[in-house]
Amino acid sequence: MTMSEQVTAYKEDLDLFGSENEKMEYILDFGHDATNLDPLYITEENIIKGCSSLAWLHKEFQEGKIVLEAEGDSIIAKGMLVMLLGIFNNRTPDEILAFDPNELKEMGIMELLSPVRQQGLEAFLGVIYGYAKACKEREG
Repeated sequence: MTMSEQVTAYKEDLDLFGSENEKMEYILDFGHDATNLDPLYITEENIIKGCSSLAWLHKEFQEGKIVLEAEGDSIIAKGMLVMLLGIFNNRTPDEILAFDPNELKEMGIMELLSPVRQQGLEAFLGVIYGYAKACKEREG
C-alpha cells in the first residue's frame, strides 16, 4: 500500500464515524494497542521537540528504507504516532520526500487536534522529512 493509499484508508475509516468524539476514540484505540518503544531509544536525542506530550521517534536507515519506531506518553500521542507510522514507516527516502504532507489534512484529523497537538504533528513531519533528506544525501 502506498502512503497515499494508507491515508485514504484512514480517511475512509474516520468517515464512518458521525462525531468528532467517535473519531477521537478511533485514534485512541490505536494508542491503547501501541507497542512500547525499547527503553534504549527513549532518549533526549529521540524526543520530538514541539509535541505537547513527550514523544520519542527512533529512526534507522536499513536496506534503503527508513524504519521508524515511536512512543508517546499519552494515549492520544500514541494513537497519532501509530497512524503516522502506518503512513511513513518502512518507506524509501524518495517515497517520503515525494509525499505531500497536506494529504494528512484530507484524512480529517487536523480538526480533531488542538493547535498545540497540530504543532506536534508538524514537528514529527519536520523530523521525518529532515531524516529522509539526510538518508537520500548519504545514498547519493
